[in-house]
Amino acid sequence: MRDRHAPAHPAGSRRWSRWLLAIPLGIIVAITLIDIQTPESIHLGPFLIAAPAITASFAGPMATGVIGALAVGAQMVIAHLHGGLTSANHQAQVGTLLLISVLVTAFRFAADRHQRKLTQVRSVAVAAQEVLLRPLPDRMGALRIASAYLAAEEEAQIGGDLYAAVVTKDAARLVIGDVRGKGLSAVGDAAMLIGAFRGSAYRNLPLTAVAAHLGNAMRWNWNHGGGEGQDPEESFVTALVLDVYDDRPTATMVNCGHPPPLLLRGGKIRTLEVAEPALPLGLAVTSASDYETEIFDFEDGDLLLLHTDGLIEARNAAGDFYPLVDRVAAWTGGDPQSLTRYLQDDMLRHTGGHVDDDAAIVVIARCPDALGT
Repeated sequence: MRDRHAPAHPAGSRRWSRWLLAIPLGIIVAITLIDIQTPESIHLGPFLIAAPAITASFAGPMATGVIGALAVGAQMVIAHLHGGLTSANHQAQVGTLLLISVLVTAFRFAADRHQRKLTQVRSVAVAAQEVLLRPLPDRMGALRIASAYLAAEEEAQIGGDLYAAVVTKDAARLVIGDVRGKGLSAVGDAAMLIGAFRGSAYRNLPLTAVAAHLGNAMRWNWNHGGGEGQDPEESFVTALVLDVYDDRPTATMVNCGHPPPLLLRGGKIRTLEVAEPALPLGLAVTSASDYETEIFDFEDGDLLLLHTDGLIEARNAAGDFYPLVDRVAAWTGGDPQSLTRYLQDDMLRHTGGHVDDDAAIVVIARCPDALGT
């Protein structure tokens, strides 16, 4: 993410602007000298308007106004040497150049003011998004974790996909989910689920109870505080809740209609399908007995890839889905950060740099040497 405290116009850009000022200054000098040497019947002065117009493309209103004033001054010099300022033709040229220079400067001032406001709004939005979807910690007990998020909305850092992690009594607990819908309502639903997940951590609930708690929290929110026009009966969240233990090489999982994770071990890839998949969260009021916990081995050196359907449903220009398993099989790295960067870059290459749906990626590795470091 871009540092929200960074200046809108970096110092490097200002240095380039000062060097680029040589271009309009050169235009003014060149046109003036050439026009003075040409017959009075040939008028090159109108081309002086190029100087403030070019300046406005890279410099601020102050520099644009100064260049415009120099251009007008140059036009007056030309007029003085070619018959005087009293001729109607020269007066028209000077007046036109002055008017256009003022307009260009005014437009540049308005554009800069709009850009400052837009930068401020973006910085507030980025700050809010960073608070909502906190980056996952690099380390949790014996785990190494990496994550990435690609938002479909322009200028957004998050959307309807989500992930979060907390520490319970004997495990690292993670959730990854995908809210139905897009836009602000999906962001609000994602915030609600993340809040409910974090708020349940201190209770040390079993995974089945956590799934019930999250689903009922979302159901209540849609029934009592949902967005305008949002139908509670058509709202849901696919989610996967996972416990990875520090004291034994196992993990437990409850899958609520979410794409299954991939387990990478010794160069082989295994899809962790569950025997009893549950319905997505929020479709009905539920209890812990409505969910089943799946247990699987998660040994030292294993990698676990969690993702949302925005990754596997990303299409290229031909309409082909992103071949996740094949692309993971082609990966030659060995740590979560490497796999996360690889998938993010490879998926963007597949889609031509644009995503139509939010996509979240979380990669977990068990590394016993992480303990105490």
